[in-house]
Amino acid sequence: MFESLSERLGAVFKRLRGRGRLTEEDVNEALREVRRALLEADVSLPVVKDFVARVKEKALGEELFKSMTPGQQVVKYVRDALVELMGGEAARLSFSSKPPTVIMVCGLHGAGKTTSSAKLALHLKGAGRHPMLVATDVYRPAAIQQLEVLGRQIGVPVFQLGADRDPVEISRRAIAQARDGGRDVVLIDTAGRLHIDQELMDELRRQKAEVKPDEILLVVDAMTGQDAVHIARDFNQALGLTGVVMTKLDGDARGGAALSVRHVTGAPLKFVGVGEKLSALEPFHPDRMAGRILGMGDVLSLIEKAEQAMDEEKAAELEQKLRAARLDLNDLLDQMQQIRKMGPLKEILKMIPGLGNQLKDLPVDESQIKRIEAIIQSMTPAERRDPDILNASRKRRVARGSGSDVSDINRLLKQFATMRKMMKGLGDMGRKRGKRLPFRLPF
Repeated sequence: MFESLSERLGAVFKRLRGRGRLTEEDVNEALREVRRALLEADVSLPVVKDFVARVKEKALGEELFKSMTPGQQVVKYVRDALVELMGGEAARLSFSSKPPTVIMVCGLHGAGKTTSSAKLALHLKGAGRHPMLVATDVYRPAAIQQLEVLGRQIGVPVFQLGADRDPVEISRRAIAQARDGGRDVVLIDTAGRLHIDQELMDELRRQKAEVKPDEILLVVDAMTGQDAVHIARDFNQALGLTGVVMTKLDGDARGGAALSVRHVTGAPLKFVGVGEKLSALEPFHPDRMAGRILGMGDVLSLIEKAEQAMDEEKAAELEQKLRAARLDLNDLLDQMQQIRKMGPLKEILKMIPGLGNQLKDLPVDESQIKRIEAIIQSMTPAERRDPDILNASRKRRVARGSGSDVSDINRLLKQFATMRKMMKGLGDMGRKRGKRLPFRLPF
């Protein structure tokens, strides 16, 4: 997602950075390229026109900051316009002062509505809420069973009355049960269709009138491009959406829907699906997404992912080992496994400022991490604690057990010895200064 757009914009800004001053012709030429890049990314034409006009007005109508070159200034204007285009600030869920908060989750078949309902329930559970899922998609075969399976996986109860009951009645009874059972959020997985029709909209309007939801979220598939925007517009006109959830943002779609949906519908993009796992749902932050698009990284999201994946008790134990210079291969294995929980390595590296555009042709082979894990897991507990006891015969045994060569074992041991020496030096520095170590291991 957004890779092609990032490359095109990066090439435009690279040319601008070499200029000592910018003329109006320079700005017009750059914005023509920006316009072309946005159109190729499947951003709708009215949105592109408004975006380019806004950037041009800023670039030609304001004094340049003395601390910035003209090229940097244009990048700033494009970033600011991108943030504004996507909503300005992160749009959060509204919660009722009198629980339960009712959230209607709508969408067409195939967009990921039911799975997104479960992802959102897991997200709310992690935030300290007590959600309940409600199965009112009584038309799609196995939709109720799918929601029940997902509910069991995340430990969230699912209310259902079968496939022969009216969705409005199911919703009403579910809210009453949630109120009696102390559930503070009700997520209603509404019925979908293959396409928008009057019967679907009438049913959703009846549900809305009955349950008076605090949020009406529409789930759309980013892979459908501008069709997703048109679907969002039609649902918004019929129901008055409070937000959009966009799925498959980790795919190879061009990204135009994510950039267009707020401008076209007025409904903010609140969550994005970034993978198949039920934990792969993120709140949408326009400023962070603009940073990713422009290759500026996304440090805040990286920190949040690290905090979710890292075990604080293990981190404290690791710090003590560093101070005592007792780092072993078990620690290396633990850290690698926690980093893998954060998501695909290439996506994590893109969040580091300065690395985004440089990763285009860089092969990030995650199988190497799995190979290192296999090598360590093929060692005995004693060998992991003290790699120095690994003689030739032991290395051959580990190589056979992990499906690797002895040369792979030697390479890992050499890299680990270097790393341990470096970490010992940092630990000594921390002891002399009497301070906590301000980092976790970078592997």
